[in-house]
Amino acid sequence: MAGPLEQFQIKPIVPIEVAGLDLSFTNSALWMAIAVAGATAFIVGGMQRRAAVPGRWQAATEMTYEFIAHMVRDNVGKEGRKYFPFVFSLFMFVLFGNLLGMIPYSFTFTSHIIVTFGLAMTVFIAVTVIGLARHGLHFFSLFMPKGVPMALAPIIIPIELISYLSRPISLSVRLFANMMAGHTMLKVFAMFTVMLGFLGIAPLIVNVALTGFEFLVAVLQAYVFTILTCLYLHDAVHLH
Repeated sequence: MAGPLEQFQIKPIVPIEVAGLDLSFTNSALWMAIAVAGATAFIVGGMQRRAAVPGRWQAATEMTYEFIAHMVRDNVGKEGRKYFPFVFSLFMFVLFGNLLGMIPYSFTFTSHIIVTFGLAMTVFIAVTVIGLARHGLHFFSLFMPKGVPMALAPIIIPIELISYLSRPISLSVRLFANMMAGHTMLKVFAMFTVMLGFLGIAPLIVNVALTGFEFLVAVLQAYVFTILTCLYLHDAVHLH
């Protein structure tokens, strides 16, 4: 029986090597493409009819759209409208990546730190560029909160700088750790169920409960990743 960590192995599907670099199309890349295709199909298909009285699909699409739009308005303000496509795309990509990973024999690409760190660094760079573009050098006042005595600057500025630079690490580790831990736990209890045979009723019940909980975690982690992105955008747009 495969070990609980084997599900996280990246395997090449189409081997590609260029100038000594391994650029193979892997199972991770495949499921990323499926996540993008699934999210696109969900939005396009749901909005295709545009009925006055929406059906279930259209209602789900509109609810998802309004949920993220409301999140951006509440956390970034009116200035956040222009960043809505980025935030919405990020939410859908992470959400579908998490949910598709719940399908048996699929691959959860959000359980890999390199993927989540890449997403977090994209957010970090985008927020920094937006802050510098809007405020110029005044953006660096973010590291010295208004009203703080100058005597405390040697202490406050390093703390704020470290806190700011650690954002991509905390953002990526939170998503990666939750998805990896949950899937590992599901696999372990599934192995207990198989090994115990007809005596594995208790582990089976636990596994069913954990599966439901893991679906909740999949949605919750997409929400947390997105709302933190909105909070970082708020800092970039409004500073303190």
